[in-house]
Order: sequence, then C-alpha cells, then structure tokens
Amino acid sequence: MQFVVDAKLTLRDIYNLNLNKYAEDVEETTDQAKQEAKMEKTLNKLNETWKDIKFQFDMHKGSDVQMFKLSEENFEMLEENQQQVSAMLSNRFVAFFEVECTKWNTSLANISEINNLAGEVQRSWSFLENLFIHSEEVKKELPKQAELFVGVDKEVKRILADAYVKQIALIYCDQVWVNKAFTKVQEQLTVCEKALQEFMDSKRTAFPRFYFVAQADLLDILSNGNAPAKIQQHMPKIFQAIENLELKEEGVRPFAMGMHTNVGTEYVVFTNPLKLMGKVETYMQDVIDSMRSSLKQIAGDSLVRLGQMTKEQWLQNDPAQTTLLINILTWTRDVEGAFSKIKGNPLAMKDAHVH
Repeated sequence: MQFVVDAKLTLRDIYNLNLNKYAEDVEETTDQAKQEAKMEKTLNKLNETWKDIKFQFDMHKGSDVQMFKLSEENFEMLEENQQQVSAMLSNRFVAFFEVECTKWNTSLANISEINNLAGEVQRSWSFLENLFIHSEEVKKELPKQAELFVGVDKEVKRILADAYVKQIALIYCDQVWVNKAFTKVQEQLTVCEKALQEFMDSKRTAFPRFYFVAQADLLDILSNGNAPAKIQQHMPKIFQAIENLELKEEGVRPFAMGMHTNVGTEYVVFTNPLKLMGKVETYMQDVIDSMRSSLKQIAGDSLVRLGQMTKEQWLQNDPAQTTLLINILTWTRDVEGAFSKIKGNPLAMKDAHVH
C-alpha cells in the first residue's frame, strides 16, 4: 500500500490503512527510522566538529620545529566519539550509514594512533637529538647510530612540518603516509636508543659509581665529558659529601687541585694536582685514586703532627674525617699498650687516658 505524506493527509487516512494489522512491521520500521535519525544526527555532529579541530603546537627548545599533540579536552572527546561510532557499527540498523560509519571509525582510529605515535616519537627524538647531534663523545662512540640519527632527524622534522602546515587533525591523520612514516622513524629511534643504552651500560661497567646517577644526569655527564667544568654540578650524585672539585684551568683540560665538601665548609687539597685527561670515566677513576693517595698521605702527616703540636692545635689542622681516624688510631694504640703494661703497672690505663 502506498500513500503520500503531505498537508492533505488526514487522521482518517491513517486509520483506513489498518496499520493495526501490521503492528510488528510498523514497530520495526519506526524503530529503524528512530535509530537512523539518531545516527544521522551523530554523524552530522562528527562532521561539524572534526572539520575544525586543530592540533596544539609547541616550539621545540627555541628551534623552529613545531611539536604537536591533541589538547586533553579534544583527546577526551576523541575517545567519546570512538565509542559512539563503535556503537553505531554494532547497531543492526547501520546498513544505510555503514560506509560513513566505517570511514569515521578509520579516521578517528588514525587520529588516536598518530597522536600516540607522535607523542612517543617526539619524546624519543627530542631526548636523543641532544646526544646524537650535539655530543661529540656520543658521535665518536656510536658513529653508525649517529649517522642513522641524522637521517631520522631530517625525517622527523619533515613529518612535524607537514603537521604544522595542515593544522587540522582530521586532514593530517587521514594521509596514508603519515602513520607509515611515524612507524618507520619509531623503529629507527628504537635502534638508536638500544645502542645508547648499551653505551651507557659500558660506561657504568667502566666506572660503577655511574650506577648511582639517574639516566638523564649520566647522559649529561657523558655529553660534556670533554669539559670537566660542566660536570661539576653532578659531583654530589657521584661522590657522597663532595660538592665539587677545585679546578685550575691550564691548556685544553684543567687540573683538579682538591675537593670541596657539601657538608659544612671544608676543603681537602690533593697532594699532587691531577690533570683531568681522557674519557670521563677514566679521569673520574683517577679522581678516586688521587683522593685515596692524598688522604693516605694527609693521615700519615697528621699522625706525625700529633706529636709535634698541642691537641687543640692539631684538631684544627686537618680534614675532620682524617682527624677522627688518627684520633681513634692513637686511642686504640694507647689502650692496647696500657693493657700490655697493666700487670706491672696497675695505673697504666689511667696514664693512657691522661695521655
């Protein structure tokens, strides 16, 4: 039965159709119409919304490279829209809008995946750039990976530049090449990161105190290994209670003249000035050796001075830890000597105490 819905259609015309005889069919048709109307409204809203959604851009470290991401608000909306599209695709009345729903399902998935990929790639790239581009030490130790990173660096900048040109998230992410490009550079960055991790592990093996240092700090140390003055800020992380070394600039590399404590105010001079030469792990080990030999000599000299001056003068003459060491040493010597004499001299322990 056919009829036209227009201004001439009356209630009697509807009644004469005897729709009560086809209740199930009518209910199915009206339910489908409601669902399709709801889907049409949702799809129109998606079109209206995402045609204007732009990425949020931030300048990278004062360079001309623009790094991007979706704002938190837009990312939350993206997740909500993905759920809506997924619900429509599972609706049994989706047939009329299936092509459009499938398109939106793909587009929103692309935006989500590329936003996540871009975040990971940008974090990794910005972290490695300072090392593989600006650190001569890393480029020297990892020449193949440094060469690989040069190409990665150019490709990342090309991908990010296109995002800045396109601006609109939907337009940018619907490009087939973008996902493939991000995936490829992510794989290459993983290769560089793995090589860097192995490089750092080798440095920790060579100088175990680097295990005490956070990864970011260790990378800064390795990057500035040829400039000892620049790693002074990390000395308290490597050596407990040491603030920095006293450096004397002379030639390409400085001499370490002694060490300053970060507990109170105390300075311990190295008995022989140390030229900070070679790789950072090498001269840091030399610093430890110089510390030990200097403290050994200072302790020996302190023991001699103890017999040449008053206790009050002696207490103020040497580094605190050396003074404590010699004081305990001499006390132990005197007590043991008193024990050996106590049979012949009952007052031996008292005499040792007076001494």
